[in-house]
Amino acid sequence: MTEILVLYYSREGAVATMARLICLGVESVDGCSARLRTVPPVSATPEATTPKIPENGPPYVSLEDLGQCDGLALGSPTRFGQMATALKYFLERTGTDWLAGTLAGKPGAVFTSTSSQHGGQESTLLSMMLPLLHHGMLICGLPFTEQALNDTQTGGTPYGPSHVAGTQNDKPISAEEKILCRSLGIRLATTAAALTKA
Repeated sequence: MTEILVLYYSREGAVATMARLICLGVESVDGCSARLRTVPPVSATPEATTPKIPENGPPYVSLEDLGQCDGLALGSPTRFGQMATALKYFLERTGTDWLAGTLAGKPGAVFTSTSSQHGGQESTLLSMMLPLLHHGMLICGLPFTEQALNDTQTGGTPYGPSHVAGTQNDKPISAEEKILCRSLGIRLATTAAALTKA
C-alpha cells in the first residue's frame, strides 16, 4: 500500500477541510491510502503544554510518520505570506531526517488558505516548498490541464491548491477549490505509487 502523509495546521478550519479533500483524492487511487496528521499550536507562554493527543480531529504528527510515508502533502494558513509558526516549528525539528535522507526522492506538495484573494497564497506555497526541497523531495504542483485551475474565480494556483476564506472566515470552499484539492491528492498518490514501483 502506498501511503501519503497529509500534514497540516489549521486555525479556523479551512486548511483542515482542504486536507480532508486531498485525502479523498489520495484514497481514490487504487492501492493508495492517506494518513491525516496535524501539529499542535505554538504557545507564547513557555509553561503552556499541549496534550499528547488532541481533543478532536486527527492525531499530532510524529517523526515516525515521515519515515513511514511514500509522499507528503503539507498545508498551512498564510501568515504574512509564509507558513504558520506551528508547522514551521515541526519542520525545524526534522534535521535528523534530513541527514538520513528520510524524505529524499519522495513526492511532496503544498496547499494553503488566506482571508483575502491577494493575501500571500503563492508566496506561502513557495515558502512551504523550501524545506521540502532541502529534504530532497520531488515537488508536485497542479498543471493547467486541470480545467478548474483555468475556471476558478476564488483560490487555486499551479503551486498547489489554495482557498479564499474571507476576512470573517465565512466563505466555504468553492467547487473549483474542492476539485483542485482532490486533484492534488490524486496527482501526489499516482506519482508516489509510480515511484515506489520503479
